[in-house]
Amino acid sequence: MNEIIFFGWNLQPKLLKNEPNKIFKPIQFKFENENENENEKQIKQISSSHISTIFLFENGKAIEYLRDSDQNPEKIQIENIQKVTAGGENEAILTIEGNVFAKGNNINPKNPKEFINISSLIEDTNDRIIQDIVSGYSSIYLLTSNQNVYGIGSNEEGQLGFDYETLTKTEKPILMMKNVSKIFSGNCSYSVFLLNSNQELF
Repeated sequence: MNEIIFFGWNLQPKLLKNEPNKIFKPIQFKFENENENENEKQIKQISSSHISTIFLFENGKAIEYLRDSDQNPEKIQIENIQKVTAGGENEAILTIEGNVFAKGNNINPKNPKEFINISSLIEDTNDRIIQDIVSGYSSIYLLTSNQNVYGIGSNEEGQLGFDYETLTKTEKPILMMKNVSKIFSGNCSYSVFLLNSNQELF
């Protein structure tokens, strides 16, 4: 298993039990329940917010720790995952096939704990293959294979690129910009950066 070093605020008691809230000296993180499958001990990516932490393994499977849950880390029931992202109020998963599954109050208010396929909600069927994803605090951004960026979730701070008085939030991905090559966002950020093919940053 890869060695994981942790330090900073220990806000999720399920991550590091019997440790202080603030960890000043980096310590090694160990899973509470070791998985019997050796392939699920090789970590590909970690994405964390103050609400949840997701571990993605090399075999395309993932588990999540939830801050307010007393249960053991839960397996995410989605296969062939290539990227995970956790925002303050949402989580999103990108599969090898280019589908995006997400959950959260701003994504699926009727059942915020259930992952739904948000890429299938894009109206332009030619834009439903997703190349990359990032999370903001309460929104998710999708970069399509056609280099278009869609946003979903809250726009209360204008983070989807629209006047907040016109658009407060959207539960369907909305086109934000075309001709984008890369997207960047801090997991708990209210902002997103878009880099186009001319190397111009927005």
